[in-house]
Amino acid sequence: MPAPLVTVIVPGRDIAEFAPAALDSLRAQTETSWRAILVDDGSRDDTGRIFDAAADADPRFTVLRHAEARGLGGARNAALELVDTEYLGFLDGDDELTPTALERMTRTLAATGSDFVAGAYVRSRWDGETYAPGRVQPWVAAATDPQRLRTTIFAHPAASANIVAWSKLSRSAFWHDLRFPEGVAYEDQVVAQRMYTSARAFDVIPDVVVRWRLRENGSSITQGKHRLRVLRDYLAALRGGIDELQQAGAHAAVVARLDLILAMDLPPLQEIAGTHTDSAYPAAVRAFVQDLEALPEFADARVDPTLVAALRW
Repeated sequence: MPAPLVTVIVPGRDIAEFAPAALDSLRAQTETSWRAILVDDGSRDDTGRIFDAAADADPRFTVLRHAEARGLGGARNAALELVDTEYLGFLDGDDELTPTALERMTRTLAATGSDFVAGAYVRSRWDGETYAPGRVQPWVAAATDPQRLRTTIFAHPAASANIVAWSKLSRSAFWHDLRFPEGVAYEDQVVAQRMYTSARAFDVIPDVVVRWRLRENGSSITQGKHRLRVLRDYLAALRGGIDELQQAGAHAAVVARLDLILAMDLPPLQEIAGTHTDSAYPAAVRAFVQDLEALPEFADARVDPTLVAALRW
């Protein structure tokens, strides 16, 4: 077989219910020259057996197994050491690629020479019978639509809203000194902003490339913000992403992030904090709001004063 063009890193822990759909989405790709590194991150269910069966049936799948869970950051980092293809992407083991995702993104990078390309994504929610994909959310559309080729974070600050690892495909050489933080949740947010600020140029396309599953049972990390440890990781990731943009002098991108954090991230946290039984939870949210207000870019953010006052409760 010819050498594969792109490696997709697929980490997962206890996702046996969802892994078959993720693997099927790879098999359905119109670009067939791919390799997938399946990382069983200390699963206690049938995830490992599902991954093994895929590798036995299709040589494009390789399995990497961790006896103990290292988290998404550690799982991705371990697989990164094995990448030897021109292009590199990520897919969480409970999500799905759209059929033309790899073809669209690899062809875009081949044409532009950019360091990476970011596409749009949608949430898949349980409708009582199946997981149904929704619409592209406004902040995702602002980051990816219209198509922009060989752009930068200075020319396109709204791109900073697209903070997930699995909506992007990169030249593998771009990752020579990039790795994910380990032992924390929301490990991709700081890395995403570092990608934007360190790229010579990147592309954005409006095509939906991933269907991101919101699990019916609420067990995914992004559905666990009521837990204090997860909240602290979440706020640290938001702070870290802003720090990356500030250090690069990307003032407009910092303002764009503030606008979005104040409008979309903080109100749900305030609602949780209002009834949380641990006083450390609302204290952490209040401290984060104070940190944002202290930023020099805060004066330029388009914020609702009533909202900010409410967040100081």
